[in-house]
Amino acid sequence: MVRTTNFLFGSFTNNCATNGSTLHKDREEYDPENCNVFLPETNHLFSRYHDIVKFLAIPLLLSLPLLGADSDFNGRWNLVVKEGNDQRSRAWWLEVEGAGTKNLKGKFVGAPGGQMDVIPTIRIDKGELEFVFRRNYRVGSQAKERDGVYRARIHNDQLTGTFLLEGNPVAQFTGTRAPVIRDKEDGSWKKGNPISLFNGTDLTGWKLTDSESVRGWSVKDGLLVNSDKAPDIVTKEKFWNFELHAEFKVGPKSNSGIALRDRYEVQIWEDHGRPLDGHSMGALYSRIVPSEPASKPAGEWQTMDIRLVGRIVTVKLNGKTIIDKKEIEGLTAMAHDSNEAAPGPLSIQGDHGLVEFRKLVLTPLVR
Repeated sequence: MVRTTNFLFGSFTNNCATNGSTLHKDREEYDPENCNVFLPETNHLFSRYHDIVKFLAIPLLLSLPLLGADSDFNGRWNLVVKEGNDQRSRAWWLEVEGAGTKNLKGKFVGAPGGQMDVIPTIRIDKGELEFVFRRNYRVGSQAKERDGVYRARIHNDQLTGTFLLEGNPVAQFTGTRAPVIRDKEDGSWKKGNPISLFNGTDLTGWKLTDSESVRGWSVKDGLLVNSDKAPDIVTKEKFWNFELHAEFKVGPKSNSGIALRDRYEVQIWEDHGRPLDGHSMGALYSRIVPSEPASKPAGEWQTMDIRLVGRIVTVKLNGKTIIDKKEIEGLTAMAHDSNEAAPGPLSIQGDHGLVEFRKLVLTPLVR
């Protein structure tokens, strides 16, 4: 007798011969001669072949969530980037909204430029996220307008992706979801012992982002100064919540920045008299615009006081509060350390013109 039974993946045909043996409806019984199992709940006959199919299907079913649905792309992602043979890691940032709907959109912080940009072209096809910027990208010594294509997939709730120019892979990146940071400005934080990050004599406690050296930086007349196109320097010590007092001056048309936890850049720029925007002196770079102008002309000493608790930042420039307890949404262009849930160093940008520091004092905030 040939029997066809509906199953999860379609119909299944049972070619086992039946001999008219009796199966009791009040319990499950197995007839080895007929290779049938009676299931009282359904009053259907299932063969051992069904059991084999079900057994083989279990690993497949369990693996499906790991592959990720389109909606799994939604959220904020911290990306770690490796480019060619460069052993230094950089950090990018990605936000995706509306994945799994017709309202897909996104924002991105990464190369080139580093500012936070709305993604102009974005799609998800067969489990792969793709977004494209048309910009001036440099390949070798030649810079021209071309498409920069970023592609990524999700596996085990992590992003794995590639950045391509003209179809050629340029960089690989991996991504993890940005963590929830629960520390808030709730009045419970107290000042610890101040730490002088710069001793006025040498560069003890500092290094480059990619080595223990401090090339491009020196101490002159008690001031921390950079040479033109100097690499960024970072503290060897890492910090969480703190207040930072900095005294500095910038040369004409110069800009620098201080990256809090090596993730969030507060802009230093010679912009006296210019309109405010996300690149102004004291801005949280491309994310938080100062509430009012407070910078001085090039060559004058200036002060900046920064307070960071969790993601909440306050900035005073030359005595004026220009950012007051604003939330930082994510990484900025200077970021090298993408692990937002952990303490990070302080870093100073050195490759965009001359900057001098005479004081850098950090005070940890503790409970």
